[in-house]
Amino acid sequence: MRAFVLTMLVAVLAGCVAAQVRKQVWDFDSATVGELPQGVTNEVGEWKVAADDTAPSRPSVLAQMAKNSGGTYNVALLDGTSYQDLDLTVAMKAVAGEEDQGGGPVWRAKDKENYYIARYNPLENNYRVYKTVNGRRQQLGTADVKGDLAWHTLRIVMNGDHIECYLDGTKYLDVRDATFGEAGKIGLWTKADAQTHFDNVEVAMP
Repeated sequence: MRAFVLTMLVAVLAGCVAAQVRKQVWDFDSATVGELPQGVTNEVGEWKVAADDTAPSRPSVLAQMAKNSGGTYNVALLDGTSYQDLDLTVAMKAVAGEEDQGGGPVWRAKDKENYYIARYNPLENNYRVYKTVNGRRQQLGTADVKGDLAWHTLRIVMNGDHIECYLDGTKYLDVRDATFGEAGKIGLWTKADAQTHFDNVEVAMP
């Protein structure tokens, strides 16, 4: 009996370790162009799969196509995700936008109005991290970067209240915030009329 209990305990611990190192990846290549991919929730904006032969993972991307105005935050959340501490990367390319451009990932999202967001904006030549609480953003950190319409990789590492934000392999932002301490969904974000392509979303435990 004691040996059986020990075996079960080892199995449970092994399962926990496996769960902690699990990785989820979305490349959108098997989804139908012009439709919302399965497992993605269109919270705000117009999110659809689009063909893009410049994408890191060809032939398809997830595109935000709406031309909203003002303080509209376009949000898509990925179903079945629940991460507290994480290592999150996404490739993105700004396609168009006169009022705003670019975008980035959200994490520890409770819903479309409560989450952390890191975004690259080539129109403003900066990279910033925010928290959005009840639909209102508060800036946590900013860095000046050169803006362009090429593909870029954004990487977020969060442990506890410590947030590190990388752009193309260089760490630009290092902040602390404890507003959202629990696990939440990950997703994608643009603002106003920023039309943006996203590819190769990858998340794992750090």
